[in-house]
Amino acid sequence: MTESRKRSVSVRLASTDIRKIKKLAQRLNVRDTDIIRFAIKTALARIAPLEDSSIRGSRLIPVFVEYGSELLRHFDLDAARLDDIINDGATAEQRVDGDDIALLAMGDGQQGYAMLKLSGLGREPAPDKSPATTLRQYLYEKYSFSRPAPAGTADTIGERRNGGA
Repeated sequence: MTESRKRSVSVRLASTDIRKIKKLAQRLNVRDTDIIRFAIKTALARIAPLEDSSIRGSRLIPVFVEYGSELLRHFDLDAARLDDIINDGATAEQRVDGDDIALLAMGDGQQGYAMLKLSGLGREPAPDKSPATTLRQYLYEKYSFSRPAPAGTADTIGERRNGGA
């Protein structure tokens, strides 16, 4: 039986975050807790594939391509930890290459270095594309994703790579 009742939790927030929550709540004419619930549900939906332990390897690429820099920064993830999260338990066919994990782990702060690594892999960034766009395109093409996936759909797109269910 699933418990559907709401429970109270205690969360420590910085005073700047509390001010922002209060301003948003006031502007939208809702309660502070409504803003907090919205933020939590939105964040959880964006990274939902990480909740499912059966989703591994390249099927997690969309989560880390789209939200990786935020996850890396907030949870202080490095390439080794990212490799564990993505490749732990993945089959040889599902595994993400170590060089690609390193590219993902570079985040926004090291885009110049990421472009050097991509150049070494034969991927020169187009003058009209940002480094993040070039990296996104490279990873989606390499792991056979036809287009970026909306959050929470990485599992169905990963099946396309393997030719079906």
